[in-house]
Amino acid sequence: MSVLENIKMAFASLRAHKMRSILTMLGIIIGVGSVIAVVAIGQGGEAVLKTQFTGPANTVELFYMPSDEEIEANPNILYEAAFTPDDISAIETIPEVDKVVATSSESAKVRYRQNDTDGMIMGINQAYIDVIGLEIAEGRNLLPADFLGGDRVAIVTDNFAEDILEEDDEVLLGKVIYVGEQPVEIIGVVESDLSIFSFGSNTVYLPMKTWQSVFAKSEITEVSIKATGPDEVQLAGEKAANLLNQIHDQDEAYQLINMEEIAEGVGQITRIMTIIISSIAGVSLLVGGIGVMNIMLVSVTERTREIGVRMSLGATRGQILFQFLIESMTLTLIGGIIGMGLGTGAALLVSHFAGWPPLVSIPVIVGGILFSMLIGIIFGLLPANKASRLDPIESLRYE
Repeated sequence: MSVLENIKMAFASLRAHKMRSILTMLGIIIGVGSVIAVVAIGQGGEAVLKTQFTGPANTVELFYMPSDEEIEANPNILYEAAFTPDDISAIETIPEVDKVVATSSESAKVRYRQNDTDGMIMGINQAYIDVIGLEIAEGRNLLPADFLGGDRVAIVTDNFAEDILEEDDEVLLGKVIYVGEQPVEIIGVVESDLSIFSFGSNTVYLPMKTWQSVFAKSEITEVSIKATGPDEVQLAGEKAANLLNQIHDQDEAYQLINMEEIAEGVGQITRIMTIIISSIAGVSLLVGGIGVMNIMLVSVTERTREIGVRMSLGATRGQILFQFLIESMTLTLIGGIIGMGLGTGAALLVSHFAGWPPLVSIPVIVGGILFSMLIGIIFGLLPANKASRLDPIESLRYE
């Protein structure tokens, strides 16, 4: 009997006991679907975490951390400005540097009329708009003229509306708010950043000169470098750190933050967690395999007379074994395909609502289906072997 005929017989047997077949496949469906969904969701979450850490492409961050010897020599060194406008100008002269993103931040009260709230006030330069950007929901973005003139204008996050506006007023655009005691006009509104590192805080973005005027400070707290290309990122960062150490007469106070290594470490933790959860989900595949074995044993018992007839007509033990193995594999393969569809759908649904890219892995899908077929072979061997060992005479007498 050919493979095609065995497959036809397998489908005929499944159709003859539809409800029993569906319930048997349920464990395989849940197992394959769970594994595919968990892996896809885990990979999507890993990609989001890495993006949160690494930020825009071709960028590297500098940080300032003097050594213990330098702190002992000058105890006030930690209170001095980490970066200055002259440092930014010096870094921009490095050939491998495309843009230098400079930011300064300070917590302060933000007031509108009688209402006030706490906010994070960020001073940014033009490079921040060019490299990182602000997604404007209302109004306009900061323009080069705003940065050059230090205009009293601001971009704010939309969650300010419920904190400082009156109940009958929902429009932030055009309002004059006070940062500390300094007035600035809201010219643009961005949606609140709800990433895992933002905590949905109220944020005000000011041109760097405006920020320095409001707080009477010239310090810059954070510096990121955008290299001219991906191959120049490390070189640009090292040159910038060496230049700043030379300018400030430091040994190794200025260093690079290797965010790619940090992101890879976080990704490794995420992958381990995904494997652990997938393994737990995969237990249902084993449970489903036991269910398949149980039903196939029942099927062998029900079809004892049929097996006797086939063997009396010349069917060999190998043919009987192969017939029931094909039936078991067909059962688990159908369950695996249905589980693949449900798992992929669940992963896409979660990624849609979570706001991260769907990463349904083709190797995981193929592996899930092949594993379900393997389950069919492993758990189908015992029933198939039992069927092939039946005595033809005794089988024909079976009622």
